Amino acid sequence: MSDDIPEVPLSLVSNQYLDKKVAQIRQKPILWEGYERANLLSHAQVELIKSIDKKSPEEIQAAVQGQEDTYASLILYLLQSLSRTDTVQYVCVLADDILTVNENNARGFHNIADENENYPYGPFFRTLHLNDEFTTLEATKVLTMLASSSPCPEKAELYELYTWLAQQLASANKDVVDISVQELESLLRVQEYRLAFWNTPNAVTNLVALLDKNGTPQMQYQIIFCLWLLTFETQIASEINDKYDIIVSLVDIAKGAVKEKVIRVAIATLRNLVQKAPAQNLAAMLVVKLLPFTENLSARKWSDADILEDVDYLKERLQENFQSLTTFEQYASEVETGKLEWSPPHKSDVFWKENTHKLEEHNFQLLRSLARILSTSTNAVVLAVAANDIGHYVKFASRQGKKLLQEIGAKQRIMELMTHEDQDVRYQALSSVQKLMHQAWEL
Repeated sequence: MSDDIPEVPLSLVSNQYLDKKVAQIRQKPILWEGYERANLLSHAQVELIKSIDKKSPEEIQAAVQGQEDTYASLILYLLQSLSRTDTVQYVCVLADDILTVNENNARGFHNIADENENYPYGPFFRTLHLNDEFTTLEATKVLTMLASSSPCPEKAELYELYTWLAQQLASANKDVVDISVQELESLLRVQEYRLAFWNTPNAVTNLVALLDKNGTPQMQYQIIFCLWLLTFETQIASEINDKYDIIVSLVDIAKGAVKEKVIRVAIATLRNLVQKAPAQNLAAMLVVKLLPFTENLSARKWSDADILEDVDYLKERLQENFQSLTTFEQYASEVETGKLEWSPPHKSDVFWKENTHKLEEHNFQLLRSLARILSTSTNAVVLAVAANDIGHYVKFASRQGKKLLQEIGAKQRIMELMTHEDQDVRYQALSSVQKLMHQAWEL
């Protein structure tokens, strides 16, 4: 998949739940003449609406063609002026119809942006506060189409849309989640929108959380596609694994995936992480055993040649890095990712004699991470290795380091692990406690 970001399709959301609701709204009669009698609409405006109301796509296009600005202006005026829920729902459907029937019709909405500082997005944002599910779903579909077609995306103020999407990603309604993810797929194809979404509170947190829910292969593909688009930004590629631990999730999904397209997009995302931010991501990939997995993948037959190109790229970069990675860097990556296992450094006195001081650098960052693993992990192997490491560390630790172990509760936690259900955890905890007691605690 390398750098080919597909063109943005305006008619993007394909969801039966939404389509069914749209069909129901279309059947409702709206008494436009009543609005005219109440002087809320002019006769000319009502005639414009009638020429597209309950009409076929061909008739809608015939009416709108050449009058794109006029219809855009009408739609935005209606949304700003009318407040009845059923009417607002219907106007959102009309906007959807106009944009879906011909992508060029979006130009009308952008052409009239100078008429009002809120145009073209503001009137649709207004509908997000109506507390009506259908209106918000249809309005955000239209907002996404408009944002995706913007001639000046750098000027688009879409914070309300990102915030809404971030909330819906955590919805219990699978259809709402599906619609939100599809909208994101379109938005994130536009480079100017990626960092803004990344910086939206809970947005990426909720997106990544969906990866761990057992969704369909299609949903997995769509979520990872969003992550792939995000990781084209160097800042995001350098921070995303540290914040969300996505490398292990992507590798696990690729290992278990049945659909080739899911493997393709997961591998393409991993490639982005290496290309854009190798220093932040290569070591973590080695820890989760991505190198042997890429060797396995490169021997398979693929219908899509892009997969092989991405796999081979990853494999080569991992091989180069594996040879240059020092033993301590490998150890630090294990601790930082929380993926501790019985690799050679953990049992080597020489390793600890040479490297204990490095756990104390940057305000004891690695030691604190090790203590955090002891407190949060539920994996018996990880707990046993962490307890072992504390025992080794304390033999060569500074006075300040030993004091810190007590202050942050690591000593107490290891004593608790002496009664753990796993035999090896109990053994390593006991051994570590003996070393802790053996040291002269200079507190």
